[in-house]
Amino acid sequence: MPEFGEERCPVKAKTMIGGMLAVAAVTAGGLWKAAVKSQTPKKIPITLIPPMPFEDVTFDSGGGRVHGWFIPARADIPNPWPLVIIAHGWGSNRSRVLRYARPIWEAGYALFMYDVRSHGASDPVRAASAYLFRDDLLAALQYTTARPEIDADAIGVLGHSLGGLGTILAVTEGIPVSAVITDSMPSQFEVIVSSELRRRRLPLFPLAQLIPRIWFWRLGESLKSYRQRDPVMMLNERRRGMQLPMLMVHSKGDNFIPPSELEYFMSKADPPVEHLWVNSGGHSCSEEDPTFWDTVIPFLKTHVQGQAKLNDSSKASS
Repeated sequence: MPEFGEERCPVKAKTMIGGMLAVAAVTAGGLWKAAVKSQTPKKIPITLIPPMPFEDVTFDSGGGRVHGWFIPARADIPNPWPLVIIAHGWGSNRSRVLRYARPIWEAGYALFMYDVRSHGASDPVRAASAYLFRDDLLAALQYTTARPEIDADAIGVLGHSLGGLGTILAVTEGIPVSAVITDSMPSQFEVIVSSELRRRRLPLFPLAQLIPRIWFWRLGESLKSYRQRDPVMMLNERRRGMQLPMLMVHSKGDNFIPPSELEYFMSKADPPVEHLWVNSGGHSCSEEDPTFWDTVIPFLKTHVQGQAKLNDSSKASS
């Protein structure tokens, strides 16, 4: 005869296995939820409008509607106007990059800024990524170059944070712009992951290893292939065949995207790009350092000149 309790052992084993599977399911569910949450930027409402005359506009990108502002150049600037497109970063919107607008507008440029999809007033997407910033910038360029008031040969882009990385990714696609400025841009995928997890107050280990795999699965892409397409290396390859002035800005006091990201980019860039260190105390305030505007405005005036100004210059030199 079996000893008392011997027949109950298989039941206990099944119970333990069931419990372990339940814990695994809860853990997997929590991991999936954390991945989806960290891949879904919080939609922040538009709280400010431009202080100068502007036009509300919409355009299509990737099957969704993108909302933006077109700000004409000053009344004394003859058209077609030179244009600067301002691209915001992750979890931001166009009203949050209005801090750049007035000095550039006063320097004689029309402006265009927009909410990347899943941000501000624009349509949501299932899974956001840096590719979204690239694709919406490409769509913004298609929209603005079709406007008759704009000199399509005099367009610059200023991209903040992930808007800067999206701009670099767009450059590797061969965007038709005269100059590019990035501000506080992340260069390495690992830094993007760790910064977002810290923002969400999620532990880096083991999520920094697991969550990106879910991100790319939801995008229908391979994390391995993305890592093989290093943006700096791709940019180097593209720049060998084009003359594109670039200015990269980073604050020494950036506590979100560390200054080492610009150092990394500069160590890999070939040929080197122009860069500027500013002494402001955060991730979204480079423009508070006067050296920012002392460098950015002359850079734009040198490389993003409207046809009317070029004609004036040629007359003066003849």
